[in-house]
Amino acid sequence: MNLDRRAFVAGLAALLAAPRTLADSVGEPGESFPVPQEKDVDVIRDPIVEMMRKLDEIAPFEDMAPLWSHRDAEFQGEVDALITRLGLDANVKRKELGLAFVDVTEKEPRVASVNGDVMMYAASLPKIAVLLAAFEKIAQGKMKYTPAVEESLTHMIRESSNVAATEMMHRVGKEYIARVLLNPRYRLYDPKRNGGLWVGKDYAKAGLWKRDPLHNFSHGATAMQVARFYYLLETENLVTPEYSRKMKKLLAHSAIDHKFIKGLRLVNPRATTFRKSGTWRNYHSDSVLVEGDGHAYIAVGLAHHDRGGEWLRQLIIGLDEIIYRGASRWTRRRWLR
Repeated sequence: MNLDRRAFVAGLAALLAAPRTLADSVGEPGESFPVPQEKDVDVIRDPIVEMMRKLDEIAPFEDMAPLWSHRDAEFQGEVDALITRLGLDANVKRKELGLAFVDVTEKEPRVASVNGDVMMYAASLPKIAVLLAAFEKIAQGKMKYTPAVEESLTHMIRESSNVAATEMMHRVGKEYIARVLLNPRYRLYDPKRNGGLWVGKDYAKAGLWKRDPLHNFSHGATAMQVARFYYLLETENLVTPEYSRKMKKLLAHSAIDHKFIKGLRLVNPRATTFRKSGTWRNYHSDSVLVEGDGHAYIAVGLAHHDRGGEWLRQLIIGLDEIIYRGASRWTRRRWLR
């Protein structure tokens, strides 16, 4: 099931447009967007890749993370009420906040989102795409999972080391990372869903390869596509079950105590968390898979605001309350004030 066995990978990558000669500043997200059709974006220029796309239309890959088809009206209502209680309705309307929330306690997920398909600059959060691409390459036998590689991936994820991330991107290859994200098995960057996870530049001042073709971000994400990554991880559908477990282990024990982790430490300190966040100027992002006391959920937040980090701290407290109704409810509400 790795990418070598899936012929689509042969170039699905982002033969995405000629390299751009833009400055290294991030692109600003649009005020609004129509959900684009694939024909609207020049994703593929290679004839073999075009043939593979046509084959995919005939016998498409099964979507192993069809979160959009599991929206739950009651669940959504609780999230909307939380947004209102925190005074964030206007920020949602201005698309300064994107959120995806998935209850994975039962076999069938329950999904709620707010601006879930709005793509934003996500800073270090898309390092999870580098993690996935590295394990795809390991599964192909093109890279060995040595103690040095494990250490580098650990620094990249838990400490969010830009040096480790850049070194791993060079080792894996930026074009290869794009192929993984675009591959029909994952579709973690999908023009039909307004984009998704994207890593097109080193985590350094230089090293631009390509920005995402829809929004011009060097490191971008949508909340729903990040939630799909975690859902695929939780269901062991990233690479192989064995490598899904290895990636999950690397996402544990975050060394950065802010945003979601800071909120969870206050209200659910015994929970087991698997997490990646990002910060650059007033762009704040966080993502987490939370497990404990017979429940499990995924939360993803993207914010473009000076107070975005505090929003995410407050949001995770409220989202955790939605999942864990009970004796500690008063404590959680106290921390939301």
